[in-house]
Amino acid sequence: MTETSNLLLVDRGLDGVLKLTLNNPEKRNALATPVLCLIADVLDSARDDAGVRCVIITGSTKVFAAGADINELAQKGAAGALADARPAIWARIRAFPKPIVAAVEGWCLGAGNELLMCCDLAVAGAGARFGQPESNLGIIPGAGGTATLPRIVGRMNAMHMVLLGQPIDAVTAQRLGLVLEVVDDGAALARAGELAAAIAARAPVAVRQAKAMVNASFDLPHTSHLAAERQAFSALFGTEDKREGLASFAEKRSPEWKGC
Repeated sequence: MTETSNLLLVDRGLDGVLKLTLNNPEKRNALATPVLCLIADVLDSARDDAGVRCVIITGSTKVFAAGADINELAQKGAAGALADARPAIWARIRAFPKPIVAAVEGWCLGAGNELLMCCDLAVAGAGARFGQPESNLGIIPGAGGTATLPRIVGRMNAMHMVLLGQPIDAVTAQRLGLVLEVVDDGAALARAGELAAAIAARAPVAVRQAKAMVNASFDLPHTSHLAAERQAFSALFGTEDKREGLASFAEKRSPEWKGC
């Protein structure tokens, strides 16, 4: 099933994978507030939809997302920025409990790079470019470019991207851990689809817990994280999927996950 809006294409496949395609080529897929709202709304709807087990976010073959909407930024003063609804929208996107795979071709800049960092896996075409150029506009990143980025690529690499505003290529992004794989130009979406389908075929409850526990490394001290991991591990022993996983392994058959 495919649903179309002016800014976002929503395609629900039959394999448990939901694909979101940024669709504003005239503004290079700028992540204006209405676009962020659409993404968050779709993810909120998919949260409790058992038919959705993984999500792909992608753009066009030339641009993933080239940042925020410049016109929107120009209209805000300090008071408007402090009262902005965008942080709450970003929080909704980050809180989505199911895996998200990004497929990146072309430019991935500013808010686009921050959206990428909300995803759990990313595949990039060889010609993709990633950056945080906000200082060129007299501002700084406001949705993870100074908070999340150094936790992924390290302090000095983040300093380089933020202070100089220069984009990095796909191979460098892979080396720094910003993307998982680099493929030929035009092949990122197909590869992301393979990864998403493989994730969707696995035990849904375990996958959600795994995502939550890996992401907890951003916030929890190691000892607390180990305790949380063990609690999540133990909770899975009461699920139907755990019993089905062990039974299917012993019986040498494909598992039939119930998601509970």
